[in-house]
Parts: sequence; C-alpha cells; structure tokens
Amino acid sequence: MTDWAIWFVAAGALIAAELFSGTFYLLMIALGLVAGGLVALGGALLEWQLLAAAAVGIAAMLLLRRSRFGRSRKRNANADPNVILDIGQTVEVAAWDAQGDLHVARVPYRGAQWDVELETGHHPLPGAYVIREIRGSRLIVAPR
Repeated sequence: MTDWAIWFVAAGALIAAELFSGTFYLLMIALGLVAGGLVALGGALLEWQLLAAAAVGIAAMLLLRRSRFGRSRKRNANADPNVILDIGQTVEVAAWDAQGDLHVARVPYRGAQWDVELETGHHPLPGAYVIREIRGSRLIVAPR
C-alpha cells in the first residue's frame, strides 16, 4: 500500500470513529491526516508528510477550540430541562409565606405536596408559576 493510501485510510477510519464520539476533534485530526496524504501524493518524503499532518491537525484543533463548537457550555443541571423534565411545568400557588428574604409556599404537584420558593426579583402574588429550577426537594418558580 502506498504512503498516500495509508494516510487516507487512516483519515477515513477517524471520520468513521467521529460518528460514534459526537465531537469534532477527531474530524480535525482527520484533516491533518488528509493533509499528510496530499503531501504524500505530491511525492514528498515521510518527514514532510508528518510535518504537514501535525501542523494542519494542530491548527484545525486550535481553530475548533476557539469556535463556538469547541466551547463547552456549562449549565446548572438543576435548571436544565433536558435533565429534569419538571423544568417549565406550571404550578398554582394560592398564597405565599415570608421567611426572611424568601417567599415560600406549599403546592400540590404530581400528586404530592411540594415546597415552592419564589425566584428572587419577583413579587409574591397568588397565581400560576413556572418551575425554573429544583434545589433538593424545593421547586424554584417564577411568574408565567
């Protein structure tokens, strides 16, 4: 097997592995392998092939890391509707009790009584509220 074919087969294997990983980093390394294959196709020595593969792979990974696809978004799992399906659901609050700076209540939700806390910055009025977060066994709500 020729040098350029080895580079392209390795790049294809990384692209296939990328389908299982879900990140773009293996694609960036595959770009480096394709660059090594192109240099090999041009007839360059192995050293130049390795240099091209390394340079393109590293540059592609650095560019990916600086892009919006490379940055991981840190979300609070307690307020993530993809983690907790209760986020975004509605509860009906009849009356609020003041506990220091907090406004709390007990509401029926999913067949049980839950402690509810009003999100800071909102006025404690009776009515419908949306669940924004769950801290322990307490629902953090905001007006709809």
